[in-house]
Amino acid sequence: MKVLHVETGMQIYGGGRQVLYLLEGLQARGVDNLLVTPRGAAIAEAARALGVPVRELPMRGDLDIAFVWRLRQLLRQEQPDLLHLHSRRGADLWGGLAGRWAGVPVVLSRRVDNPEPRWWVACKYRLYSRVVTISQGIAEVLKREGVPVEQISVVPSAVDTRRFHPGATALPAELGLALPQGAPVAAMVAQFIARKGHELLLEALERLPEHCARLQVLLFGQGPLREQIAQQISERGLQQRVHLLGFHPALERILPAVDFLIHPALMEGLGVSLLEAGAAGTPAIASRAGGMPEMVIDGETGLLIEPGDVDGLAVAITRLTESNNLRQRLGRRAREWVEERFSLTAMIDGNFKVYQEIMSGLKGG
Repeated sequence: MKVLHVETGMQIYGGGRQVLYLLEGLQARGVDNLLVTPRGAAIAEAARALGVPVRELPMRGDLDIAFVWRLRQLLRQEQPDLLHLHSRRGADLWGGLAGRWAGVPVVLSRRVDNPEPRWWVACKYRLYSRVVTISQGIAEVLKREGVPVEQISVVPSAVDTRRFHPGATALPAELGLALPQGAPVAAMVAQFIARKGHELLLEALERLPEHCARLQVLLFGQGPLREQIAQQISERGLQQRVHLLGFHPALERILPAVDFLIHPALMEGLGVSLLEAGAAGTPAIASRAGGMPEMVIDGETGLLIEPGDVDGLAVAITRLTESNNLRQRLGRRAREWVEERFSLTAMIDGNFKVYQEIMSGLKGG
């Protein structure tokens, strides 16, 4: 079986990491993979290191209609059995059209729970043989919008628990941080975009009781709102408590050493950082939205708040800041939950099963 994969992200964020896991696992199952990326994408080098051939094509986003022609030409040259689209930006619609034009069945991975108009869903999703959602929450969104149940397969994202070792006590020295001795430390790992909830976090920090004011918060990530958030940190007088640390490729050395993760996103397909925190034995605070409650079980693997609830977020942060026993209990169960529900084997096997079902259907049984 030969599968051509398309990933449009320039950095290896959560979705890109899942693609690399999948490529490596599929290779072990005898699948012939080819990855298509934008020119200069970080995932290209990482995939080549795994022995996966890569083709870099111009990709200019949602308005790049010429991508249909470029991808169709590549499909005709490579003659894959399946086309798997891993991104929305500039790939879902144009990739689906290219696959239809070339006569190649298309699998679309949906990693976000953003709603789409029903008329658009009715048109676009006809292009795909199957839609793989990374959480049941996303599947429910698609069902409400009219996507047939039989077209949807739920295959949760995964995390490589072998990379994470719970119990670390020291942050990596290269972060260059000089934090107050004994201060509790929380982290947020997310792109700086509105729906991730950075502003909610800053508001919540201002509402913490005085005895929690020593809490240090590390913000990891990049994005268009980074400078705006930096300005708000300054305006709110939080410079000594909130630290902007950019993108870091080795969170397995960071998450075990923080006390808890904060992820107050308003919308989220699942949240790879939540899985990674769980693998690190670190409890998380998340919103009761999208697929997040599938990882963060309130009072069991972490704490849940209502989306946008600043006071609720402040209360949750206070609870985890105050109680080491609570953090340890939630963290232990979070690690167990990841191992039970979000293994690499289950994710790879789930996607491979989708491929086999499509190929079997094409052969008439």
